[in-house]
Amino acid sequence: KITILEGFSTDITLPDGVKADFAVAEIVGSVASEEGAYATIYDAHKRLLKEPNDPKSWIPQRIQTYAAPASYALHNLFRPPAFDWTKLNGEPVRFNCRDEGLQLLSDPVLIEDISFADIVKGGGVPKKGQQIAFTVDGGRVDDNIKKFNEEFKRGRVPDADTLAVSAANSVTGIALWPRLTLDDTVEVNSRQYPSGGHQRSHWQTVLPIMAPEPVNVKGGDRIVVNFDFDVPTEVTKPPSYRIDGNVVSA
Repeated sequence: KITILEGFSTDITLPDGVKADFAVAEIVGSVASEEGAYATIYDAHKRLLKEPNDPKSWIPQRIQTYAAPASYALHNLFRPPAFDWTKLNGEPVRFNCRDEGLQLLSDPVLIEDISFADIVKGGGVPKKGQQIAFTVDGGRVDDNIKKFNEEFKRGRVPDADTLAVSAANSVTGIALWPRLTLDDTVEVNSRQYPSGGHQRSHWQTVLPIMAPEPVNVKGGDRIVVNFDFDVPTEVTKPPSYRIDGNVVSA
């Protein structure tokens, strides 16, 4: 027998003191916590499951966000004053995970790691004010020159060779994307793991534009980034994200 209770999980109470054997939840954003997963699962953990501390009670069991500095073709092509990127007002650009117009400059780093079974214990609370130093990978830059060249030539952009070099040696912002662990054997990657390479996914890659124009970088430079994620346990309070950083020349 199946009984359907309509409504938000945070608003309903299971009848007769019954609790669920397991929970299935797809409230995972391109930044894993952005759709309110942390607060929603926190509430379900406290009220709705028989064994909430058991990872097998959750599908998925864990959600993560990975990040890496990225170059963006159109940020190099469309420049001020003709195009004003500040008008995005902090809203990130969202990419299909197969879009070759975005290329990573370094290996990805884990910045959110939320275990549903451990959530009430504070497991996976995104750290406020964490700082990460990414090192620009010269090999990636060389590969990105070829990929941007192909993109610009496909779009019949004049002087594609020079523009590809400029784009590949620049940083636009920090790309973010999710990764899910469903159980001990099944994982869902929105980009290739662990390289962050392109692949098909219904999730997007998020890229905040962090400066009006691309910032020049080269292999060996460090991009020092501060991540300030505020992910509350109250469902009425939306999560907020602030990212800033600077380039330290090699």
